[in-house]
Amino acid sequence: MITSLFGGILVVLKDSFLALIPLVLIFIGMQLTILKLSKEQFFKLLSGLLITFIGLVLFLHGVNISFIKLGNDLGYELGNLEHLWLIVPIGFVLGFIVTMAEPAVKILNMEIEKMTSGFINQKILLYFLSLGVGSSIALTMLRILTNISLWYFILPGYVLILILTRYVDPLFVAIAFDAGGVVTGPMIATFLLAITVSCAHKIHGGNVFIEGFGMIALVALVPILFILVLGLLYERKIKEGGKRNER
Repeated sequence: MITSLFGGILVVLKDSFLALIPLVLIFIGMQLTILKLSKEQFFKLLSGLLITFIGLVLFLHGVNISFIKLGNDLGYELGNLEHLWLIVPIGFVLGFIVTMAEPAVKILNMEIEKMTSGFINQKILLYFLSLGVGSSIALTMLRILTNISLWYFILPGYVLILILTRYVDPLFVAIAFDAGGVVTGPMIATFLLAITVSCAHKIHGGNVFIEGFGMIALVALVPILFILVLGLLYERKIKEGGKRNER
């Protein structure tokens, strides 16, 4: 049991070390030339990097032995459902819940609320992003069922995004495109991708490379639309508030 639990952790240790060592070297170089922090601050930041390294190793190892396996098993079970149309609403619920737990999304929302002095509420932003990811997973499941080409979602989606950017405040445009990258974080890219690929493999067999992939593209697209819509709602709210003040 111990062998199966810790098998492969050395590879994760190596990958995590190679990922973080450039950041540590840059930090040390800046400390010697520019920052010149006190010893207390310097070692506090180094200890933070050490904790980050440990957390990254544990997370990636957990992904390898749990998230991907669980996603594969769940995807196969979804592909075995008697009423396959159920995978669409189930996909929406899974996308919504996983986004609520995505660490990168929480950090983005906290930073946006802090930088806008509470003007953009992080809870509202989180709900819109969760709805966006949930919708993108539902669309992915719909693609798996119907064999619709990814182009029918991607091309109209980005055309609509370009149109909306003309009517939305630049702040929300910037937030929307950042959000599109953030939501493709480690939990979504591991757990949900494993589910959709396995589900497509169970339903279509050898067609998995066409129908199983493309989820990340939709996850990066649909939340952008939802945040731009949120920007339109905020602009409407501001205009209504201005009219009331004029009265």
